[in-house]
Amino acid sequence: MERSVTHQHSQTLLNIKYNNAMTNYRRNRVKGGIYFFTVAIVQRHLELLVQHIDQLKAALREEKNRAPYTTLGLVVLPDHLHALWRLPEGDADYSNRWRRIKAKFSQAIPCGESISASRASKGERGIWQRRFWEHTIRDENDLQRHMDYIHYNPVKHGFVSRAIDWPHSTFHACVLRGIYAQDWGKGVNVDGNYGE
Repeated sequence: MERSVTHQHSQTLLNIKYNNAMTNYRRNRVKGGIYFFTVAIVQRHLELLVQHIDQLKAALREEKNRAPYTTLGLVVLPDHLHALWRLPEGDADYSNRWRRIKAKFSQAIPCGESISASRASKGERGIWQRRFWEHTIRDENDLQRHMDYIHYNPVKHGFVSRAIDWPHSTFHACVLRGIYAQDWGKGVNVDGNYGE
């Protein structure tokens, strides 16, 4: 029995890796879980997210009203964002939330991006990468590591020299709540790639 399960598992992995059909990504879904996300735009040289920060905030707010979640951490950079969400008990549907947020943002900003033939045939705008990075938070240390990564990210990418200087972040609220000191981030080594 164990051998056939192992063989079946190996065959599934090979089919995912080599099948030319659309890949069926498996996502971890823990109802009421805490998740870290990286969501990026297609054209990484553009600054759409900060240029249209009000529209992005409106899309996030509208979705939170429609399908509640708790934002534990968030940073918006020019071409990607990182978020930590806690979903309500009994709820693990983060994929549809992100789909609606992306759609709402795309509808709210002017057209002008280049669109591939594949996206055009599906009526897609071509702003967002189709997929996003998701990680289920395992414990308090994992949560703290991802919170630090979120708030250090603008420093990591060279936009500012201190986390407090980036305006599009929950770092400021975390300082007010006593989670971080105002000068946090000096000499800190926050490593990892986390879906970037």
